[in-house]
Amino acid sequence: MSAEGRGGAGPGLSVLRAAAEQPDRVAIVFDGREVSYAELAGRAAAAIAWLAERGVDAARPGRVAVVARNDLATVAMLHALVAIGAPAVLVHPRCTDEERDFVVRDAEPAALALAAPDRGGAAPPPDPEVPSDARPMALVYTSGTSGRPKGAVLSRAAFAAAAEASASNLGWRGDDRWLLCMPLAHVGGFSILVRCLLARAAVVMTSSPRFEPEAIAGVLARDRVTLVSLVPTMLVRMLDGGAAIPGSVRAVLLGGAAADDRLLDRARARGVPVLTTYGLTEACAQVTTQRYGTPPGAEQGVGEPLPGVAIRIVAGEVHVRSPSLLTGYFPVAGPGARPSPLTADGWLPTGDLGRIDASGRLFIDARRSDLIVTGGENVYPVEVERVLEAVSEVASACVFGVPDPVWGSTVAAAIVWRSEVDPAAADRALAGAITARLAPHKRPRSIADVSTLDFTTSGKLDRERTKLAALARLRPLLQRAPSS
Repeated sequence: MSAEGRGGAGPGLSVLRAAAEQPDRVAIVFDGREVSYAELAGRAAAAIAWLAERGVDAARPGRVAVVARNDLATVAMLHALVAIGAPAVLVHPRCTDEERDFVVRDAEPAALALAAPDRGGAAPPPDPEVPSDARPMALVYTSGTSGRPKGAVLSRAAFAAAAEASASNLGWRGDDRWLLCMPLAHVGGFSILVRCLLARAAVVMTSSPRFEPEAIAGVLARDRVTLVSLVPTMLVRMLDGGAAIPGSVRAVLLGGAAADDRLLDRARARGVPVLTTYGLTEACAQVTTQRYGTPPGAEQGVGEPLPGVAIRIVAGEVHVRSPSLLTGYFPVAGPGARPSPLTADGWLPTGDLGRIDASGRLFIDARRSDLIVTGGENVYPVEVERVLEAVSEVASACVFGVPDPVWGSTVAAAIVWRSEVDPAAADRALAGAITARLAPHKRPRSIADVSTLDFTTSGKLDRERTKLAALARLRPLLQRAPSS
């Protein structure tokens, strides 16, 4: 059954309406405890009251920044914002203070929920029945090639279209439960909430901040999970550890980074129902997905475009057109408005390089030119380089990815030090800046001391040549070679 068939894409985008329609239906399974739509609506009602005290309600739907932890209080807050039509500015809980403050300054929210209120249940207010239209549902910040994060403005209609496209491939069963082990601050995590709300299906969550394969396998079995989204790193760890994926799981959506052919072969041999997928923040997650019911394998690429999605290749670059595309980058209008990322005829150039085979399946040959994908997290080198070069002992830096069998890639850096610096003190200063200003997944795990960086004839940093020259000299930070 489609999401439309479970409540539509208009009033269906409200936990208040869901509770009125099916109060006893399971909405969330959190650490094994089942939370009904009625209870979740009560928690959302408390959040709605908290928002109203701060001047945000259905009549004044201002932006609200939410530190999006994977817990019940955050889920209730996000559902509250969706119900009253107030855009959520998603802030990753692992952000440093500096990273969070940048998002808050840029988005200028009417309120900031550092820790979502959890006052218990309250009588749900009348459902304002906010339609699925062009008004924003979420601002999701993603770093661009400039190294400055930009808030992708994603509308209610875009999320509804994305959910409907996903449902057209997977379908919905009455017993479906979707395991949410992606961060809610990511569009992939937030999208699971939206899909399940529209379908009146259950989201399964755990309070553990870490992905532990054996524990996740236990959750899959105990909570009768049928759908799960993973990045390749997660699946590698589950297969390496021998964690069982029970037969109740009918689809494992695998995306966020390139899936190694060997991983897909292992999944097929183990009978894991992997469906490769490709998506991006600017399109509310998925744009292509392997067809449901087909076995995993390299020949599938990252699947075919979902219904309503068009893909074209322009000079090797993947372009996407879909009703799930972003409105623009915040602000989209008024003073300081950012240019539209869309072409005049509505296509989004992704920056990814790919090709389409005779069967219409997309193959990604390279992710965005400089992008490092580590454990499903996106890292743009320019953003990290700015932090490194702000350290007084550093003259210049070049950041790049190093292949890793578990994480896909890890972050590394070539460092040109200023003359006459104390090596040990310089290392400590660099380590301090990295820890204070970069989220853990952005921090270089190794560095190379080099005398110069390589540049192209046009004067641009030649990242690939610099990387090749630096690879043999990489060392863990705070561990210098004897000759250094």
